[in-house]
Amino acid sequence: MTTATRKSTHVDSTFDVAHPEQHNLPSAAGYALGAMRIAFGFYFLWAFVDKMFGFGFATPAERAVVNGGSPTTGYLSGVEGPFAGMFNAMAGNGVVDVLFMAGLFGIGITLVLGMGARVGALCGAAMYAFMYLASLPTTTNPVLDDHFTGAIVMLVIAAIPASWSYLGLGSWWAKVAPAWLR
Repeated sequence: MTTATRKSTHVDSTFDVAHPEQHNLPSAAGYALGAMRIAFGFYFLWAFVDKMFGFGFATPAERAVVNGGSPTTGYLSGVEGPFAGMFNAMAGNGVVDVLFMAGLFGIGITLVLGMGARVGALCGAAMYAFMYLASLPTTTNPVLDDHFTGAIVMLVIAAIPASWSYLGLGSWWAKVAPAWLR
């Protein structure tokens, strides 16, 4: 009598970030997620650099942080809508300015490098959520705008470990960093 062995169809739901080759995600998808992570990281880093030095894209030189400008005054003082009072009160506050700039830099660098990308993406989702609230009511769509969709992208990056391990240092970081910092 012969016995046939059945292959287990159980799929392990864990993902070893340090070894992305051990997952079932096609490598093309991993590279696409990595490219998306880097693109969004560059978006945050560029906002930091332009506000810091005032290259004239979104921030004129005279309003740059290095020239004594406030990175939050222009945007937050012009907020209208249901949350205007809260955001107007934050405009130009030194602590808010420092936190905003640190957030732009931290989110950008974690996403570009892939190190701490989950934490960076969750912070990015929170920043996008605040900017969405500041933009209410939206002008071109009654529900969605680029801040809302940006928050969704940040949540996707945070949720899918392959987005940290492709095209970056996420695999190395997963080996050396505590789990909560991945």
